[in-house]
Amino acid sequence: MVNGRATERPREGFRPSRSPRTRRRSAAALGALVLLLAGCASMPSEGEVRRVDPSSRADTDSQARVFGVSPRKGAQPWQIVRGFLEATTSDEPGFATAREYLTGRAAHSWDPFARTTVLDVTPTVLAPGRSSTGEEEDGTTLEVTGPTVALVDSEHAHRPSNGTYRETFHLVRVGGEWRIDRLPDGLVVAEADFERNYESVNTYHYADLGPDTGAVTRGEDVLVADPVYVRERIDPLTEAVEALLDGPTGWLAPVVGSAFPEGTRLAGGTKLSPNDSGTLTVPLVVRDGKGRERPLGVGSAQCDRMAAQVLHTVDGQVSARTSRVRLTRGDGGAELCSLTRDEAEAYAPGRLGGDGGGQYFVDDRDRLAVVLGDGDRTAPVSGPFGAGQIRMGAVSVSRDEKRGAGVSLDGRSLFVAPLTADTGLGAPVVTSAAQRESDGLTTPSWDGLGDLWVADRDPDRSRLLWLRGGQEEAREVEVVGLGRGRIEALRVSSDGVRMALLISEEGRTTLRLGRIEREESEDGSPGATVEGLRPIAPRMEEVLDASWAGDSRLVVVGREAKGVQQLRYTATDGSSAGPSTLPGLNGVTGVAASENGDKPLLADTGEGIARLERAEWELVTDKGSMPAYPG
Repeated sequence: MVNGRATERPREGFRPSRSPRTRRRSAAALGALVLLLAGCASMPSEGEVRRVDPSSRADTDSQARVFGVSPRKGAQPWQIVRGFLEATTSDEPGFATAREYLTGRAAHSWDPFARTTVLDVTPTVLAPGRSSTGEEEDGTTLEVTGPTVALVDSEHAHRPSNGTYRETFHLVRVGGEWRIDRLPDGLVVAEADFERNYESVNTYHYADLGPDTGAVTRGEDVLVADPVYVRERIDPLTEAVEALLDGPTGWLAPVVGSAFPEGTRLAGGTKLSPNDSGTLTVPLVVRDGKGRERPLGVGSAQCDRMAAQVLHTVDGQVSARTSRVRLTRGDGGAELCSLTRDEAEAYAPGRLGGDGGGQYFVDDRDRLAVVLGDGDRTAPVSGPFGAGQIRMGAVSVSRDEKRGAGVSLDGRSLFVAPLTADTGLGAPVVTSAAQRESDGLTTPSWDGLGDLWVADRDPDRSRLLWLRGGQEEAREVEVVGLGRGRIEALRVSSDGVRMALLISEEGRTTLRLGRIEREESEDGSPGATVEGLRPIAPRMEEVLDASWAGDSRLVVVGREAKGVQQLRYTATDGSSAGPSTLPGLNGVTGVAASENGDKPLLADTGEGIARLERAEWELVTDKGSMPAYPG
């Protein structure tokens, strides 16, 4: 609980303006594993069969290795299916033990990497007697089912799912023993096993900013995070680079590109690891569609951009941090280029985000104010937004902290002006015809290109508006897939190709992510659409607020179904991003985070603005609301 007196009018933030993630070989670890697997053998002989809940195992030493157990003689069909599912959660690179449960032909054809289905609970096996098919003349069929929470495709891309997994496994006798001869490709695992075996890593690709990047220089060198999942203990460094070379995942591909020539791959048999001095050598080849290799030839500038993608992708993936990347020819080892960590900063993700240091808010006199230093002293900003000429319901600050954009208290007028100019606000750049403040303009949001975005919630003409450079005439932008939903708030990432949207529809408000696809319109002027809307806080029944808090994560305030309010991180692919929850705080209606991730969280509460310092919340001011970092 934050101590301090309540403000007179608590307000929301990202919302309508002014409305409320060593190998252990010891005898102890092996003994524990034997006990675990022994427990799995104690099963009923008929009816519905379930695996022991793996949740407790997921909380054990994350470096302990888990291996499957071969099928035992005389095992019944349900025991074979059950043992197979258990073996697929092991730490074996090629699932050798799991394949022992399959016939020779099935073991050869089964592709475990086609997809991974993540279930909320342990997969259920329906045994003979409960199966709709039961034992047949040519074998027996069992069904595996369970509620899905996520799918990870062959591109390693994660997406939430609330469907039901239901697949059949057919078994036949081989030499008197039951073996699976028909089964679906891919894996099906409980969420606890998935979290133990897999980790999320960011691959990085360059933003496609369309025909015009506004005031940005070297706009073609803006890196965008593309999160993927790799197996945590099975050479994750190599797997992450392979995923990078595969190109961007399907959702992000329309708005990013790679510097690597098509067909670029790691030389066969390569296992990547930095040497003692932190240099990572990456041997590359180019393969065509028929598997034929040709020499990789690129210029120095392109090679540097390739190396930057690799360096930022592997950053943080190994205990010995990579300080330099060498790209070499896979056919002979000749160096193509090398790039140090300092040199890669020119391509750093989030470089359009600015320093993001200013902590702004709307004070109790409806002016834009700023927190001075790291303490609790505050003051109105210089210029028209701090002068109180027009009472503001919501204000945002550009990434370079030179301009402000504010919505009047009645929600009808948007003003843009320099922060320090000793001038008036001038005429509004956007006007809403809404009769109620809650139907007016949302809090505006700046991307790193200097463009300004705002939504008008007017029931008669709800729309998303884009002001190039923050000063051109507002252009209406289509949001594909919005349907009858209404944008209640928005936050644009600094790279300018992703937008988080708070959307209300049918009585609930959800958080979704969209791609900003920039293109040239028919008259030759720059145009844009927002496409690919997808949920990024799928378990929350109601979302109050969200803010970008890194390359690929946001911090969210919301409530799960039949649950209490939570403050937690979520990734842009809809998976959880650690820490999954944050220290509790009562009455949070808004949250603000810095996209570079090194600034404290700010929260809007009924008692004022709080700041998270050293895992504890402390009151910054009780005379304001709607905290915000630049953007």
